[in-house]
Amino acid sequence: MPLRLGDEIPNLTVESTEGTVNLHDYVGDGWCILFSHPADYTPVCTTELGTVAKLKADFEKRNVKVIGVSVDPLDSHEGWIKDINETQNTTMSYPLIADPDRQVAEAFDMIHPNVDDKATVRSVFVIGPDKKVKLTLTYPASTGRNFDEILRIIDSLQLTAERKLATPANWKPGDDCIIVPAVSDEEADKMFPGYNAVKPYLRYTADPTK
Repeated sequence: MPLRLGDEIPNLTVESTEGTVNLHDYVGDGWCILFSHPADYTPVCTTELGTVAKLKADFEKRNVKVIGVSVDPLDSHEGWIKDINETQNTTMSYPLIADPDRQVAEAFDMIHPNVDDKATVRSVFVIGPDKKVKLTLTYPASTGRNFDEILRIIDSLQLTAERKLATPANWKPGDDCIIVPAVSDEEADKMFPGYNAVKPYLRYTADPTK
């Protein structure tokens, strides 16, 4: 069964470029992004891993850890990382899981036989502090991921996780949010004074984090 939103991730212990990693321990009390790569020494993945390395501080200030996975072994990863650092002008300082037995790939349903029966697709899993899946994305091999968008997603997920709010289309931090329908007008008056009701079901309020 594929992992769905709200499912707890499997508590696997894996080998990575930064040593043995237990996935639940790695997530800890924060957030985590696990993202897969079809194979080592692939061009689009090289740019993605380099981009994530450059954005590490942006993830850290959101209390988000990142971890990559590829079905190739550790010695291949180590050589590839040298190429990533050289060509992307960065230094990778987060783990890349070696998954030659496809333990992670199968547990997270990263192999789609209609595309390739051996290599993983470009999957993204956003995992919350409760170790549950908050978002999944799947990209084809030809399309590099937009990590600015993934940061935006994290901002929305973290804002709405503890508040009765949702974020509208193309929302960015600082933009108005939407009060969820489960909140009555009476509750909204107390929780979000001065909110703007465009329609009874469409009520905007300022971003409470700004």
